[in-house]
Amino acid sequence: MRLLLDTHTFLWWQAGGMELSSAARQAIESSDAIVYVSAASAWEMAIKRAKGRLEAPTDVADAVEDNGFRELPISVLHAQSAGALPPHHSDPFDRLLIAQAQLEGLTIVTRDPTFKAYGVPILAA
Repeated sequence: MRLLLDTHTFLWWQAGGMELSSAARQAIESSDAIVYVSAASAWEMAIKRAKGRLEAPTDVADAVEDNGFRELPISVLHAQSAGALPPHHSDPFDRLLIAQAQLEGLTIVTRDPTFKAYGVPILAA
């Protein structure tokens, strides 16, 4: 299974994973899983951390690597697709994750119910 962690999912995993559903924890831990963290999530965490609204790792790249996850860069096609999505969701970071999941064939691990409106595969976090 190829998974894309929503930002809150990544943060919960970093905090020990107790906030996550057992299905999400098992999927992320599975030896068959390829788990991605988007550059959009790193960007979102950095912005919120700078505003004092979030405690998050200062070096997301190290945290991604330490967990055996893979970085998912943002391409021009990802950005264009995010901008062209219907306006079900107003959060630009989430819209980018949705576009990445659609284009890369990934399942998003999230608790955000708005993602369902885009028909992207979801695993409940």
